[in-house]
Amino acid sequence: GLELSHCVGTNSLSPVGPWRSGGPCKMKRVRTVFKPEQLERLEQEFLKQQYMVGTERVDLAATLHLTETQVKVWFQNRRIKWRKQSMEQKAAKLSQFGVIQPATADSTDIKDHEEDTVDVEL
Repeated sequence: GLELSHCVGTNSLSPVGPWRSGGPCKMKRVRTVFKPEQLERLEQEFLKQQYMVGTERVDLAATLHLTETQVKVWFQNRRIKWRKQSMEQKAAKLSQFGVIQPATADSTDIKDHEEDTVDVEL
């Protein structure tokens, strides 16, 4: 869940608390581990719509026994993954046609160089 990991190597008498910047200990959120059933449902919903907002997100979170924030962050991360996969697929198709694209190009780099590229129907 959204539990926080414990401080290591500090004592409770320390004047600097774990939430202050520069303190000897920084609290770190433990990564959420989703159950396979939850992931399957989240993926199904993502295929229907890439943005989950409002009551739909609240309802999905309740159905999956997750927090609304967990669902929101999952969708944000999934959109990033989807965009990356889309860019890789486009790059692979362009390379088939002999169009060379920089390996480290992101969407802004590609937009800046649109006039230099050849229009290829994908």
